[in-house]
Amino acid sequence: MQFLPLALFALPAGALADRVDRRVMLAATYLLQTLSSLLFVAMALAPPHSIWPFYAVLALFGTARAFAAPASQSLLPRLVTEERFPRAVALTSSIRQTAVIVGPALGGAIYLAGPAIAYGTCVACFVAVAVLIATLRTPGAPMAPSTGSTTLGHVTAGMAYIWRQQVILGAITLDLFAVLLGGATALLPIYARDILHVGPMGLGLLRSAPALGAATLGLTLARRPLDAKVGTTMFACVAGFGCATIVFGLSRNFALSLAALVILGASDMVSVYVRSSLVQLATPDAMRGRVSAVNYLFIGASNELGEFESGVTAAWFGTVPSVVIGGLGTLGVVVLWMLMFPDLGGVNRLADVIPE
Repeated sequence: MQFLPLALFALPAGALADRVDRRVMLAATYLLQTLSSLLFVAMALAPPHSIWPFYAVLALFGTARAFAAPASQSLLPRLVTEERFPRAVALTSSIRQTAVIVGPALGGAIYLAGPAIAYGTCVACFVAVAVLIATLRTPGAPMAPSTGSTTLGHVTAGMAYIWRQQVILGAITLDLFAVLLGGATALLPIYARDILHVGPMGLGLLRSAPALGAATLGLTLARRPLDAKVGTTMFACVAGFGCATIVFGLSRNFALSLAALVILGASDMVSVYVRSSLVQLATPDAMRGRVSAVNYLFIGASNELGEFESGVTAAWFGTVPSVVIGGLGTLGVVVLWMLMFPDLGGVNRLADVIPE
């Protein structure tokens, strides 16, 4: 229920982000999420007789997120200088991964006080974030909103721009297929129960391991950004992602499995760091909303379809073969992309892609 609004509204949301003040647009999406949380509070206090109201509110949440993504991604380059932008990407990604680790435990503790209290806490957080975003100051010249018609061509201009920019196209699609094929995390409950025999506590550690690796490396990149051989490093880390997936798939040792997942998360962080930096730095500000929308749509689709692919192949071939095949497929994609997108491999410094 949350992916469908993304598929429907991502491209129009990107076009809107290039026409209006992105701070106002992003703050509005958090107010929409505030409304969604208030509806959940109401349903927690007076449960409805049908499941459909819950689905409707989830769709409302998904719509808000579909409009928030291009606004937030295209706003970040206006908050920091181009030289500091890669550090900002790494830092925000680390914070997000830390939330993945801490969030479920904190949410569970709050939920013990009751669902209405939990959703009420969300209301307070969303309102606070909306106020903070609305008061942000962007340095430099004001954003020049995109002009022109509101035709379908304007909405889909981001896709056309990405198609023309082989470096951006290569980075986005490489990450897309790596996530699509290397969806080992979707099968963690089966590994915890049937293969590693570690129970709920072990499953929690397995789920936290990729985020731990990503957060740790993200903080490292925030302090020491990549300054050479960026394209080659991205290919190497996606290959490392595939190798870590294979090791995890074959492992019967809990410690080795945890280590493989930590490396998997760290490798994915480098891919996210390079892709996000390339997409934003290589795109003119007037196009960033639409290009960010396409990027978010592709990555969102790969996450959803990756879990589906993992489940289908696990049903067909078994859990372990499914993960190993996915890892091998990721390695195959890396080799193929190195041949198809030599310009991506040739990127030395992130600053090299900034339009003159």
